[in-house]
Amino acid sequence: MSKITRRAFAASSAAVAASAAFGLAPARAQAYPARPVTVIVPWGAGGGTDATARIVAALLEKDLGQPFNVVNRTGGSGVVGHSAIATAQPDGYTIGMLTVEISMMHWQGLTDLTPKSYTPLALMNEDPPGIQVSSSSPYKTVKELADAIKAAPPGKFKASGTGQGGIWHLALVGWMQAMGLPANQVAWVPSNGAAPAMQDLAAGGLDLTTCSVPEARAIIEAGKARSLAIMAPARNPIFKDVPTLKEAMGIDYATGAWRGIGAPKNLPPELATKLTAALKKVYDSAEFKDFMSNRGFGTVWGDAGQFGSFMDKGDAQMGEAMKAAGLSKA
Repeated sequence: MSKITRRAFAASSAAVAASAAFGLAPARAQAYPARPVTVIVPWGAGGGTDATARIVAALLEKDLGQPFNVVNRTGGSGVVGHSAIATAQPDGYTIGMLTVEISMMHWQGLTDLTPKSYTPLALMNEDPPGIQVSSSSPYKTVKELADAIKAAPPGKFKASGTGQGGIWHLALVGWMQAMGLPANQVAWVPSNGAAPAMQDLAAGGLDLTTCSVPEARAIIEAGKARSLAIMAPARNPIFKDVPTLKEAMGIDYATGAWRGIGAPKNLPPELATKLTAALKKVYDSAEFKDFMSNRGFGTVWGDAGQFGSFMDKGDAQMGEAMKAAGLSKA
């Protein structure tokens, strides 16, 4: 090392020491973000997850002064996008929208990724499944429907809302288990999402769906279906006439699809803290509340620690439901 280089190094070291002595934060935390941030979404453009990610990104950009660019990385039932988040550099310049599927995919043998593969930052949303029937259905309450399901031979009733082993399928399995019935008491008809399932319900091809009420909203408001109950601890204020399972049947069972923001594992704590604080400002903003409310999406806040615990609990719940349905390969 030359004399000049040693002198420069010593001066630099002295400056760092002086900063520490005066309690100044490292430059990395002070400057962040110094350039655009990529926000990876594991699902397609135009869906609920994409829409939620874009309002969050826009409000983060407004607060932190750098572009937050949403990139859709689809494929593999969510594996591609979730992998892209997990394998990015943990420098704060790639974050992403984690969804409930991260608590499901490894049970299906699709990936080794689990909630532990990330630095959790914030839980922003949860939408519980509703139990919908067509407007021509004879069942006016969820208890009437449940009694008919119990009395019927396995497989007579048909339900849908997503693909085989998807969140709404597992919600149905969990409800059956909570009633002491076999996981396959109601036959599951795979679909490419809630929208086609609701169309099939309205046309008479299904007996019920177990997708979220916001997803069923268009068909319900068109007078072609009705929601009998939601699998949640409390009613959705947007759909306040729909009771919870506990209110309607005394069954204390709740689950749901959720969305939160995460980063690659080992994100430096000062960056994680800054991002979580910024996400709390987003969550508390009128813009975010209005956006979510107008679409009927549920808003639920969890900080980094709470989000991590929430994902771990959901992971165990999904594992139990998948094993009961014979869908687990773990």
